Amino acid sequence: MSVTGRVLQVNIAVPERSTAKRVGTTGINKQPVTHPVAVAAPGGARGMLSPQHASGVAGDQIFDIKNHGGDDQAVYAYAREDYDWWEKELGRTLPGGIFGENLTTEGIPVNGALIGETWQIGATLVLQTTFGRVPCSTFQAKMGEPRWVKRFADQNLPGAYFRVVTPGNVQAGDEIRVLDRPDHGVTISEGFHAWMRAPDLLAQIADLEGLPESLRAEIRHKLKL
Repeated sequence: MSVTGRVLQVNIAVPERSTAKRVGTTGINKQPVTHPVAVAAPGGARGMLSPQHASGVAGDQIFDIKNHGGDDQAVYAYAREDYDWWEKELGRTLPGGIFGENLTTEGIPVNGALIGETWQIGATLVLQTTFGRVPCSTFQAKMGEPRWVKRFADQNLPGAYFRVVTPGNVQAGDEIRVLDRPDHGVTISEGFHAWMRAPDLLAQIADLEGLPESLRAEIRHKLKL
């Protein structure tokens, strides 16, 4: 079990007003903390939990609970290396947390992780990838970039959502180890591309290990299975 990366930042929501959605408040504004943070499964699905309990990261808040949060989106991670790419593309500095992720990582390919891959972070925390982050109007409003939802989707660099397999604490500097990779070989980026841009590929991801059951049902509905 080799070390493949580390947590660069742990980010927690600082709620702010949003004009992009009816919820009125958003938790996309995430700021780094220096202390250990407890991570555990929220214990439900999207739309079933309060903003204070929709995230798996203690102290975090998710206000658009219809589209975000719950056990299959308990933690969101984005790689510093992909931020660096976006900085060149946009010509501006992008601090960790601006995309709304809980964990800013380095040294591990978040978008290259396989759907259903498990990571150990620090001493006890174990997470499993579920799917990529689908961009929304709140994200576009936060970024202030023209046609941001489309631009973000087109690049297939969505970052990864995780479910919590084993609860534990996380803090900046924690090592990340890959514990297990499924045999199917489909990455977060590839699954995201199929969902967003390539409906002809959906059949290839419908039955993947680790895929959220809610998303699996949506895919099967689209495919009329």
